[in-house]
Amino acid sequence: MEWQTRVTELLNIDYPIIQGGLAHLAYADLAASVSNAGGLGQITAMSLDGPDNLREEIRRVKTMTENPFGVNFAIGQHGRPFEHMVEVAIDEQVPVISVTGGNPKGVLDMVDGYPIKKLVLVAARRQAEKAEELGADAVMVVGQEGGGHLGRGDIGTIVLTPQVVDSVSIPVIASGGIADGRGMMAAFALGAEGVEMGTRFIATKECVDAHPIYQQALLDAEENSTVVIKRSLGAPARALKNTWTDRIMELESTQANFDTLKPFIGGEANKQYIHKGKENEGFGWAGQAAARIHNIPTVQGLFSKMLNEAESIRSKWTK
Repeated sequence: MEWQTRVTELLNIDYPIIQGGLAHLAYADLAASVSNAGGLGQITAMSLDGPDNLREEIRRVKTMTENPFGVNFAIGQHGRPFEHMVEVAIDEQVPVISVTGGNPKGVLDMVDGYPIKKLVLVAARRQAEKAEELGADAVMVVGQEGGGHLGRGDIGTIVLTPQVVDSVSIPVIASGGIADGRGMMAAFALGAEGVEMGTRFIATKECVDAHPIYQQALLDAEENSTVVIKRSLGAPARALKNTWTDRIMELESTQANFDTLKPFIGGEANKQYIHKGKENEGFGWAGQAAARIHNIPTVQGLFSKMLNEAESIRSKWTK
């Protein structure tokens, strides 16, 4: 079956499936595999040490796929300067950029006038409207089920997606709680024209930087196996529940400040778990969709199963 939507036309991809930015995990192997499968793979720019590393990763992707791919810029309150990284993406003529975790204006202004498609992750209707005003070509809407950083409003994907669809004229991509063909078709029923998945792509063979212990934790997860940390900082984010996140929650209950929490919530603690498998010395981001993950396929295998499931549902709808 054909899966053409405004998202596939905008991004020049076969299927309206986008791989999330995935801090410290979304590099060339995964990005190229997703793009080769017909979706949009992405590199996570701000997890790399500097512009030379980003340039190298972009060029690696180009040797592994001829299909479009994206570069994700996770900018935030405590993030590093991003301008020099965006300049590399422009220089290397990447087809797509996405902006998550902060005000997208700086990035969008830099790429204005270049033939680069611009995606912005939002967690509220007003954010989506603002992104459209700033020149975004599409918005990715993340509900509170998602992994990693979320909105402050605790609004679920099933409510937030149609709210945004009704509020903007650009294509809407649903994110949060989606891991299979059923989730994809639910997103389409809500008015989305594509889906973004993060957690599901961690549990694939091509996510080579994800430690087997982290991947196994995703396989073992149930619907209540995640917890939202960093609420006290105004930056809620969903992670797998473990002794480390228990400690974070304990500190937050005592109104600990950012400096106190930093060693527990920073990138190094994240990497201790996701790269080294030290589950008692760090944490791993994950959405509630982890409960829907039961295997670690190749990316191509994941696409095949998702699309077959979605096509089966679509055929029932047309009877």
